[in-house]
Amino acid sequence: MGRIAYKVAVAILLPAAAAAIAAFLVTSAHPPFSPDDPRFEVKGDVGRGKLVFAAGDCASCHATPGQSDRLQLGGGMALGSPFGTFRPPNISPDPVDGIGRWRAADLANALIGGVSPRREHYYPSFPYTSFTGMTVADINDVYAYLMTLPKVSGRVPPHDPAILFSIRRSVGFWKLIFFRQGRSAANADGKTMPDRGAYLVETVSHCAECHSSRNAFGAIRSDTLFAGGIDPQGTGFVPNITQERLGAWTETDIATMLRTGETPNHGRVGSSMADVVTNTAMLPEGDREAIAHYIKALPPIATPHP
Repeated sequence: MGRIAYKVAVAILLPAAAAAIAAFLVTSAHPPFSPDDPRFEVKGDVGRGKLVFAAGDCASCHATPGQSDRLQLGGGMALGSPFGTFRPPNISPDPVDGIGRWRAADLANALIGGVSPRREHYYPSFPYTSFTGMTVADINDVYAYLMTLPKVSGRVPPHDPAILFSIRRSVGFWKLIFFRQGRSAANADGKTMPDRGAYLVETVSHCAECHSSRNAFGAIRSDTLFAGGIDPQGTGFVPNITQERLGAWTETDIATMLRTGETPNHGRVGSSMADVVTNTAMLPEGDREAIAHYIKALPPIATPHP
């Protein structure tokens, strides 16, 4: 190789190598908490954890399909989307197929950072983009509750992602652009009821994950927050829950719907919202009132056209 050709090769390869190293670093999965973080050595409250579990609608995705016990958390339900088919994992305390060997810090890394104990990115079909604002106390409590549930054996089939996400590490690029770890979009104003409602709606109950539209990369469009649109599976339409559609509803109407499933026009909620109501009905009345107060205060946003 001549000197000029050598210099040309070096000029091409060095930037390429630097770009490859940079890509490797920025797409690495970094768990936000160490396994021995003392904040997660505190024993959680099982009773409060049960309420966090209900507010988070965990059973609706992680319960084993084809059986009626919502606490058999063997996972496996197929979630279709434009980005492939994703299957919620087994989160029962089974030590082999579930999360029985996890520590509370492992659960925190999943919820706050979207990172597995194997230091792999979780696909954002798992709504850590909302859960990331959860408190340490709530994570400790829900972990304590999960460890009391039945052990379910069996691992779910693997995800079947579209080509864009076929390499899991590519989620690191997605996170770099669309994910802000530890941040909540909750509009907290320092007042007890609005702040509780904001935390439940925006973070634990992750309502925006369904009641918003998404961009071409599957990230929530901030200008459509709670304005509804085509559901993530692309098979139906999720209603607008801003004052654009619920302007005639009172806070009592919303709280009643969350307890009974009944709407002010004598109808009933259906589809996946019926599962949500199964969970919100378990919450204290004060939590349903806080959710209703927060939703009623959402500004009107027109539903985006398909």
